[in-house]
Amino acid sequence: MHAVAKPRLTLRQVINMNVGFFGIQFSFGLQQGNMSPIYQYLGADEASLPLLWLAGPVTGLLVQPVIGAMSDRTVSRWGRRTPYFMVGALLCSLGLLAMPFSPALWFAAGLLWILDAANNVTMEPYRAYVSDRLDASQHALGFLTQSAFTGLAQTLAYLTPSLLVWLGVGRDLVNSRHIPYVTIIAFLIGSLLSLATVWWSVRTTPELPLSSDDIDALRAKPRGLRATLGEIAAALREMPPTMRRLWWMKLFQWYGMMCYWIYIVPALALVVFDTRDAASTGYREAGLLNGQLGAFYNAVAFVAAFAMLPFTRRFGAKAVHAVCLAVAGAGLLWLPGIGERALLFVPMLGLGLAWASMMGNPYVLLAGSIPPERAGVYMGIFNMFIVLPMILQMLTLPLIYQPLLGGHPGNVIRLAGALLVCAAIAVCFVKAPVRAVLPEPLKNPG
Repeated sequence: MHAVAKPRLTLRQVINMNVGFFGIQFSFGLQQGNMSPIYQYLGADEASLPLLWLAGPVTGLLVQPVIGAMSDRTVSRWGRRTPYFMVGALLCSLGLLAMPFSPALWFAAGLLWILDAANNVTMEPYRAYVSDRLDASQHALGFLTQSAFTGLAQTLAYLTPSLLVWLGVGRDLVNSRHIPYVTIIAFLIGSLLSLATVWWSVRTTPELPLSSDDIDALRAKPRGLRATLGEIAAALREMPPTMRRLWWMKLFQWYGMMCYWIYIVPALALVVFDTRDAASTGYREAGLLNGQLGAFYNAVAFVAAFAMLPFTRRFGAKAVHAVCLAVAGAGLLWLPGIGERALLFVPMLGLGLAWASMMGNPYVLLAGSIPPERAGVYMGIFNMFIVLPMILQMLTLPLIYQPLLGGHPGNVIRLAGALLVCAAIAVCFVKAPVRAVLPEPLKNPG
């Protein structure tokens, strides 16, 4: 691809281009906060929960590198990336619409595969679109803005059931499958946002047009599945050293985060409400409490994403990420010993800082180390660094849940905390590329 000077965007334009990420992350927030309870409402036991969550990482492993590589070579009237995240957003919207009406456990598990495949079709072309659209000096602003929208979207996704209760919807009002109506309504809202927000970003901030030379070069490249897989294999062989070293941090980070997301509701139900019965009032209260905690740490992430910019500019993305992970790890180690509801929000401060950093700083390091013409495929491969630890967690945790963790969900949360501390240590060994140095604060052109 020919290097072309990219127009410097104003803050408003950067925000507009990332609005679509709000809808994508609202969907993920609904899954993180509600899939374990939905599975248990439909009859799943605690030990099998990780296996039921396999849909997300497996579809991410299969879909994102392929879609990323395909989008690198796509030429269409709508752009290189836009067709992928528009189709993905539509399928995601339909999946969210159907999920809370699942009649059986197998149906919900199968639908999650479809929903996660749709989210994955959208995700990496969207990240590559931000990398394409922004000059290297604005990469940090673009990805940390995505991080802010992640925090805002997931705050609202987690908080929506509690807001509906506060607005008068009965917290114990459930359908014939024991799924609360506040959960059903939250998924319907997510269905609308998924498509509408991506459409807004496409409308307000279209992709930059390619030159005729670039179009000819893309059309000259071999196409088809074989060529796509060959491009992925070549990219893996030629992976930049910075990206290789990020693997170890991602391994500990995402294994730990999956431990938290899958077992936080069962842990709260047992520690705070002394119940394992998914049909009990206490379990539903634990689900609402998790929504409030999740909303709080995502609200912290929304603020922190922008607040950490000057610190990242001064100390670097690597140092800031290490500190955030260490603070979050300490909080999760403490959390299962907290019996008072108000104190549970204290560890969420650290988790919010880490979540903001996870959604921004690793991508600052990555974007500065990869060739622009391979942004799509490398963003897809980088997602493998997320989904492989998740798959490992889901396959191994059921094996150690009883013998090593005593069958207690609180011990899984402690394991998550220890792994985040390990991730903080691992990121210290990553060598930051020169292009990952942050620019001076954004100024409007002209």
